[in-house]
Amino acid sequence: MSENVCYVDAYVRSVAATVRAVEPAADEAKGALVLLDRTVFYPGGGGQPADRGEIRAPDGRTWRVVAARKAGEEVWHELEPGVEPPAVGPTVFTADVDWDRRLRLMRTHTALHALCGVVWRDYGALVTGGNMEPGGGRMDFEFERMSGEFVGSIEAAVNEELARGRDVRVAFLPRDEAFAIPDLIRTKVNLLPPGIATIRTIEIVGLDLQADGGTHVANTRDVGGIRVTGYESKGRINKRIRIELVDE
Repeated sequence: MSENVCYVDAYVRSVAATVRAVEPAADEAKGALVLLDRTVFYPGGGGQPADRGEIRAPDGRTWRVVAARKAGEEVWHELEPGVEPPAVGPTVFTADVDWDRRLRLMRTHTALHALCGVVWRDYGALVTGGNMEPGGGRMDFEFERMSGEFVGSIEAAVNEELARGRDVRVAFLPRDEAFAIPDLIRTKVNLLPPGIATIRTIEIVGLDLQADGGTHVANTRDVGGIRVTGYESKGRINKRIRIELVDE
């Protein structure tokens, strides 16, 4: 099993690693897949896109990583098409994540958890879907009605919570202990496979606690602020809220 540092510390930008395996490109439109013994790349999931970055050799050669994906417990790194991959062996490479993009995704993901925490605390609405890109995202909730005034009050409450400087903590809990926590799963459908023995949780202290596999900032103050950019109905009791980061 390859070690993925991002699940423990999302602020690590690079690690030393060796190449354990290489899979040739499936076709000309795809790049080869590289398996490292250690990585910092988030492989995507839970609405958060996979990281990008590069693999760098001691002699200065670089391979651009356009995506990462998880297969079982392994994280494979997809290179750009048409590039000969690095060789399997003892050579120590450096795996570097695209930090500017990762940090925007971390800020966005934490902002969406703050949104979820406010909506659950104030209205008890479950999440029915979500997605994000660097700097913006959306969440769907079980609401029957929605208005500009209502969404404006949610935006104000989220920004108030972000400004409080609440710590964001990562924990790994045995499955039974995790599921003893009330309301740990905020989605309408529990998406956690039954075979997972250890549950990773993300806690915005005093606001939100959920099972989650993504990367986050260490404090809500690091998010900055958000603005609601739109809202829409996706069904009788399914309403979508779109947000974006407000950069200083």
